Amino acid sequence: MTTTTTDAQPSGSANKLYFAAWRWHFYAGLFAIPFLTVLAFTGMMMLWIAWIDGRDGERTPVMVQDTVMAVSAQADAAVAAIPDGTLKQYVAPRSDDLAALFRVDAGGNATMVAVDPYTAQVIDTFPRRSGWYDFFDSIHSDLKLGVAGDRMLETAASLAMVLVATGLYMWWPRNAGWRRALVPGLGRGRGLWKSLHGVVGIWISLFLVFFLISGLAWAGIWGGKMVQAWSQFPAEKWDNVPLSDETHASMNHDRKEVPWALEQTPMPASGSDAGAAGVAGAVNIDSVDAFARQIGFDARYQLNLPGGGTGVWTMGRDSMNTDSTDPMSDRTVHIDQFTGKVLADVRYEDYSLAGKAMAVGIALHMGTMGLWSVLANTLVCLSVMFLCVSSVVLWWKRRPSGAGRLSAPPMPAELPLWQGAVLVGLAVSMAFPMAGLALLSLLVFDLLVLSRLPALRRSLT
Repeated sequence: MTTTTTDAQPSGSANKLYFAAWRWHFYAGLFAIPFLTVLAFTGMMMLWIAWIDGRDGERTPVMVQDTVMAVSAQADAAVAAIPDGTLKQYVAPRSDDLAALFRVDAGGNATMVAVDPYTAQVIDTFPRRSGWYDFFDSIHSDLKLGVAGDRMLETAASLAMVLVATGLYMWWPRNAGWRRALVPGLGRGRGLWKSLHGVVGIWISLFLVFFLISGLAWAGIWGGKMVQAWSQFPAEKWDNVPLSDETHASMNHDRKEVPWALEQTPMPASGSDAGAAGVAGAVNIDSVDAFARQIGFDARYQLNLPGGGTGVWTMGRDSMNTDSTDPMSDRTVHIDQFTGKVLADVRYEDYSLAGKAMAVGIALHMGTMGLWSVLANTLVCLSVMFLCVSSVVLWWKRRPSGAGRLSAPPMPAELPLWQGAVLVGLAVSMAFPMAGLALLSLLVFDLLVLSRLPALRRSLT
């Protein structure tokens, strides 16, 4: 087996830049690869579970009949099935042959109740967010570690941007032509693995960047504190209706449920004469549902009941929640619980540019736009897993003999155009803080430890 001597210095400006990129590619991958593998696998599982079985029992079948019972009668049956339960949400069936769903809370626990809309008979009850979809979602979101897991995944996804940039630089055709870059060679051994790794990487690079950015927009620091903070929906567009102290994010429960563009926007409040004409007569779940159908909420939509004296009825359709396959049909409507007036009617076209991009981006990221998006996302997930596996194979084939050797590519002693590399590093650090923190830590470790302790350097590199 051919091995690489990691202390050897490359010659020539191009070679030095190549080896510098390779070294950063190696170190970024050392951290990111395990997490990217987990993200790709859990994401693929979520795709197919949602497509085949749905989430929270949304695909519970029923026998189609001529007459549908009133929503209030279905809700009463759902509440009666849960002792001391309080109705929180109604999820309308996606099609005529599926059950209606009701969320009923009791004792701090949320239970989903599947009800036959034609007979108002309870079909099944189960804890909310307790299925296989949510098992994989909890790993995909934060590794079941809460904030610490979110930060680790954000760091890995940020470093994956470095992987893409350095990988493209190394594989970019300079003298060999584009055929070698886009079509795998027919060699053997490490040469074949390297060709497959490079070709797959360059083909999916743009898709991977899209998935990384759309995923990072949900992350705690880059998404919540940087991007989302300046792209929220302006509540003043609601004609000065009374606003609650709570934001739309208060309707999230363990997982993202509210459109990204609205999360940090204050909720409107009931209890005034403000608003446009809405529900006529008594305001209850039947009249609100009828109004929802009247204004265009057909098939599946979600209706959240008012909470407290200033709470509002909220009806929403959001592709992120698989309510539809068209993110441009996203819509959120708030109704005053006392007067039935419309306090807010937010549609896709009302979102900011970033909000529109995220609405479409999330739907593409989650594969909720139909079977084609499920298949396309599956191909990306499989490609990412192949890149992770092939990178380990490539390292294994080039590692030097002897225990305890990481076999990192050598860092050139004199790096040409180092000012440009520093500027690129600063740009990445400003755009993705967690990547900047990780890169800075690696740089300090490389400069202050590996370069000053030859014995340790030989054992680690």
